[in-house]
Formats: sequence, C-alpha cells, structure tokens
Amino acid sequence: MEQMSFKKLKSLLEEHGQQHLLNFWSEISEDEKKVLVKDIANLNLSQVIACFEEAMSIHQNKEKLPDDKIKPVPPNVMESISNLTSDKISFYENLGLREIANGNVAVIILAGGQGTRLGVNYPKGMYNINLPSNRSLFHIQVLRIRRLHDMAREKFGECKDLTLYIMTSDATHESTLRYFEKNDHFGIDKSKIVIFKQNTFPCFTFDGKIILDEKYKISRAPDGNGGLYEALKDKGMLKDMDERGIQSIHVFSVDNVLVKVADPVFLGYCIARSADCGVKVVDKRSSNEAVGVVCQVDGLFKVVEYSEISNATAELEDENGLVFNAGNICNHYFTATFLNEISEKHNNKVDLHIAKKKIPFVNENGTKCQPSVANGVKIEKFVFDVFKYSQNFVVWKVLRENEFSPLKNSDLDEIDCPLTAKRDILNLHEKWLVDAGATNVDGDVEICPLLSYSGENLAHIAKDNCFKGPLCLM
Repeated sequence: MEQMSFKKLKSLLEEHGQQHLLNFWSEISEDEKKVLVKDIANLNLSQVIACFEEAMSIHQNKEKLPDDKIKPVPPNVMESISNLTSDKISFYENLGLREIANGNVAVIILAGGQGTRLGVNYPKGMYNINLPSNRSLFHIQVLRIRRLHDMAREKFGECKDLTLYIMTSDATHESTLRYFEKNDHFGIDKSKIVIFKQNTFPCFTFDGKIILDEKYKISRAPDGNGGLYEALKDKGMLKDMDERGIQSIHVFSVDNVLVKVADPVFLGYCIARSADCGVKVVDKRSSNEAVGVVCQVDGLFKVVEYSEISNATAELEDENGLVFNAGNICNHYFTATFLNEISEKHNNKVDLHIAKKKIPFVNENGTKCQPSVANGVKIEKFVFDVFKYSQNFVVWKVLRENEFSPLKNSDLDEIDCPLTAKRDILNLHEKWLVDAGATNVDGDVEICPLLSYSGENLAHIAKDNCFKGPLCLM
C-alpha cells in the first residue's frame, strides 16, 4: 500500500515536473513521509503551477501604462477632510458612531506579517515602539476600539460594540492567540474578537520548481493581504459576519501606528455616499515617492505602483499640485454585501503578483541553506485589487501626519521605522494637547487612547497646563 502510494505520488509529480519533491524519500522517517504526502496531496498541482505561470507572465510583461490610459480620481468620488466644515465632519462622525452603536461594524486587522525587517521574530502587532506606556501596536489599536465604544455610548446611550477580526498567517497565528489570551484581550469581550488564518501558497524557484523548506516539507508563504477574500470565505468569517449583523467593515494593516481604527468619520462618509468600497489616501510626499496611487485605468478604479507610471505622468501638475497624488495607505471600507459578492463572483479573478525573495531551501545534498540573494518567488494577492469590481467607489483624503506612519523597517533605515513611528505619534499627541489649551509640552508625552481617540476630551486636563515627559496621560 505504501509502495503504491509512493508510485502514485511520483507519477503525479512527474506529470507536473515536480518529482524533485521526493528526492529525500529514502532518508526521511515514516512520520515525515506522512507529512510530505499530506502536503503534496493538499496541493492542486495543476492550479498552483498555472498560478505561478500566470504571475510570472504578468510580471515579465509588465510595462509602464500608456499615459492616455491612466486618469486621476474624479472629483465627484473624493472628499478631503481638510476641505470640510466642522459641521460636515460631525455629521459623518455621528453616522459612523451610530453604526458602531448598533453593532453593525467590524474591523479586520491584516496581521500576517512577522517583524523580520524590524529585526524580530514575532508578529509585528506585538511590537513595542518604546512609547512611555510601552504599549504594542495591537494594544494601542484595541484601546482605540474601546474609546469608540465609550464615545458611542455617550452619544446614543448604549453601544452593542464592534467585532474585531484579526487575519494572521502560519507564522503569526499561535503567537497572536497566546498574546491576546495572556493580556485578557486588552479589556475587549472575548466573544467580540475572532482570529483566523489566511491561506498559503507554495514558494517557487524562478524556473517553476516548488521549493522544499525541509526534506519532508514544502516551503509556503502567506498569499498576501489580498488573500483576505478567500480566507473570509474558507474560514467561515463571512457567515460569522452575517450572523452578527455586520454591515460595514474597516480593513487596515497592523503596522500603521496612527491608524484611526473604525474611524467613525470615514465610516459615516462611506455610509452617506452609499459606497460599497472606499479607500483612504494621503497626499504623496513627492512625484517620485514609491507608493501606489489610487486612480482609474480604462475607467476602472485601481491602485497602480509608481513603477507602472511614466515620469511624465507622475510629475503632471495642475492648480492644486500633483495630478496623481492619491497615495494608497492600505486603509479600506467595504460593505458586507460587497465582500460576499467578491467571494461568490470574483475571488478566482483577483490579480496575482510575484515578490522575489530570499527563501530558505534544502539543496541537492539535503542541507538547509539561507540564501544571500533572491532565489525564488512568493505569489501574492493585493487587497486593493478588488476596487475594479466596485459599483460605488469613494475616496477619502486625510492628513498623513494625523493618520499614517507605517512600521516596516529597522531604525537603521531611518524611515518607516520604530523611531519615526514613535516620533509621529508623540508629535500628534503634542498637537492635540496644544490645541486643547496646553501652554507647553516637553519630552515624550503620550495620550492613552482610552482618554482621547482623535484629540477630543482633553480640555479639562490640558487648558493652561504644562506637561513634561516621559509621561502617559490616562
């Protein structure tokens, strides 16, 4: 029986040019053979190889978009918070808080990434940027949710609370579960937190061979933040949302220290516009900043990478500055109806992308190797590639200094790193205190999210007072 199983396995792999996966069959234990057989059996080889070939073909044939194909976001689908009256902002905020109070809102944190570039081997959401409170990204974000609950109760008398979904990966799932359990879910009702894993995809060499991570184990990587849609369906999250009565969903990456979690103004804007899909953007720092740009291509809304746009297009200006200025920050609104439609009609059409990476592998001698240069590809999907399916798309422009400071690199890079994340959040908190009447703020003065979500509720402690850090105001 075992020999027949091996023969069938070998025949299947030979048919798809992947027989090297059995190179060490005679060297591995019976338990390890079971792991490898299961690993291979769980692959739809025809499908994953077709995906690899499609992704490679798209990558190799990718050229800069013709200048006449790309158009900026039309003014009628975009509003900027900088241009709105306080009354209009309050109107949107009230709509969003009402949605939260009714229990119709969910947050999805994209938290599958490890802190490899930060120099740590644990989930990025657990990273401490050395604020006076020593809170992690996860901790800060959950406290912002708790403050929203308080704000909704203050305004409407009661709040059913929002539901927090956290999408992890194989590398971050168990650590994230333990972290939330150890910290008693940071004061959130355990029933309101759902942690689920995204799917994985085999890693390939450049010539299409599936990489072995161990003699008995295929190398896999998370399928990108665009794997969200498949995971929501496969892991039963869409059904769970339906049972909870979720209608509005806020999706963002865990690594933005300034993220306004379930931002009621953003929610209210999208609800007021009857949007099925919305995106937050910031002004680009310059025409050559390497960020994706929200725009239209052939009449469909997309995010295009800086490398896909000619310099002439990127540098175009009008009376307001850069024409293509809507920098994408991985911060999105979706209706539950839209997510279900993506799952049912479009999930298999989400674009595939490749990332060239240094992928550990087992060489022909069976030795585990750590490459010093990129030796293979990971296949990924991007969360924004569903914009083109939206029937009512809207864009919300916010101020970078208020809402976007990503944590991606180590301090050696001096950009998008712990030092800049800490600096940006403390600068924002200093501004809040000064705006609320503080006469002086000196040193590292942090504001607990439970005290203030976005600068409100500070006059009673700030007016005519001085603050000296290190200090966390509670």
